[in-house]
Amino acid sequence: MLQIAVTGKPNVGKSSFFNSATASKVEMANYPFTTIDANIAIGHVISKCPCKELGVTCNPRNSDCKDGKRIIPVELIDVAGLVPGAHEGKGLGNKFLDDLMQAKVLIHVIDASGSTDAEGNPVEAGSHDPLDDLDFMETEIVMWLYGILSRNWVRLTRKIGAEHLDVAKVIYEQLSGTGITVEDVIEAKRKVEPDYTKWEKEDLIELTRNILHLSKPMIIVANKADLPSAAENIKRLQEKYPYVIPCSAESELALVRAAESGLISYTSGDSSFEILQEDKLSKNQKLALDYIQTNILDVYGSTGIQKALNTAIFDLLDMIAVYPVQDEHKYSDQKGNVLPDAILIKKGSTPHQLAYVIHTDIGDKFLYAIDARKNMRISSDYELEDGDIISIVTT
Repeated sequence: MLQIAVTGKPNVGKSSFFNSATASKVEMANYPFTTIDANIAIGHVISKCPCKELGVTCNPRNSDCKDGKRIIPVELIDVAGLVPGAHEGKGLGNKFLDDLMQAKVLIHVIDASGSTDAEGNPVEAGSHDPLDDLDFMETEIVMWLYGILSRNWVRLTRKIGAEHLDVAKVIYEQLSGTGITVEDVIEAKRKVEPDYTKWEKEDLIELTRNILHLSKPMIIVANKADLPSAAENIKRLQEKYPYVIPCSAESELALVRAAESGLISYTSGDSSFEILQEDKLSKNQKLALDYIQTNILDVYGSTGIQKALNTAIFDLLDMIAVYPVQDEHKYSDQKGNVLPDAILIKKGSTPHQLAYVIHTDIGDKFLYAIDARKNMRISSDYELEDGDIISIVTT
């Protein structure tokens, strides 16, 4: 299952984001280091299910389908808050960074209202610049990776020269366990001095920064977007960074809880909600719902929670949802389940690569694939598209 790390400094709403994205009940409090250990839970992304287009009733196994929307599970890791000096072991630094590097993509939650300082302590709204939090987190991760790489760099350069080793593979081995691939290292190395024997500290830092950008793409969640001091900061963030999602995690939590109580009808990602039992709502609840609709949903189109997850998987990681079946005529597996599984796979992947994602044995015994919609055999180098229904034929 794809892993997303929810990161950021203490007290910016990380746990609120995590709770609302996964329906978990993680401890929340207004002080640093509420999260000590990494919390792991299941969230989901939403993709269009082919069932309505085909006029069939699907029987999902690894996911769910709600009114033609396929709800596909992903794993979220809520890691301990990061503070300046984490790469030197300050705060919960090393633990934070170890947890963080297991994920494929980072969701960095920041306090867009500027009401928490660099350490995560409450301050007057608007008195702290949230853009500083982004620069410092990247620096902490880069310096941590640099520390791992530089520790034995002199010895490694001698070994590379003496044994005629591949530089990229040696660097990859040093950073193994961080979720970085050798392809990330090869690509990152192209942007620095070609001769590794001439690398100074600045070159190694630039290399690790390049590796980070390639291996751990990041989306920025601008939390507390409803506060007056947030609007200008969100504008500045969107001018500087490509993926910035305005968000109100507290609003999402309130809507989810109201929906669970049967007071409203609401699905995460919606731009509005329907009140079902107005007579059971207190005056304060009505005011709160009106506030959320006016200051969040009407302004930004959603609370930002579901949009952040979808953007992380479908845009940053460039994934698509594909539906493998056994019977291409009935779109079903061997037990008759229609469109049973939704598989998240990299856009541009081939049917053979899909076979390996499903199971190693299926990949090893792959013969060819059939496009179930067209009921025709497709080439081995066919690039899968979002919503494809594929039957794989094996030996």
